[in-house]
Amino acid sequence: MQERRLIPVPRWHKFHLWPSEAALRYYIFNAEFNGFDKVVKRVGTRCLIDEEEFFKWVDQRSKNNGKI
Repeated sequence: MQERRLIPVPRWHKFHLWPSEAALRYYIFNAEFNGFDKVVKRVGTRCLIDEEEFFKWVDQRSKNNGKI
């Protein structure tokens, strides 16, 4: 069984080149409108990105041509 990786927003760039931290924060700020709420896991004041859900979100947006 593969362990799910939750990546803190400031460390995302250590694992992936895209998107930037600023872009992630934009997606998080607008999460309820763009479907990113499935990707973000909030623990206290920290925002963690569920890596697996992030790539599902990207695939879904590419299928919809960027529309949710």
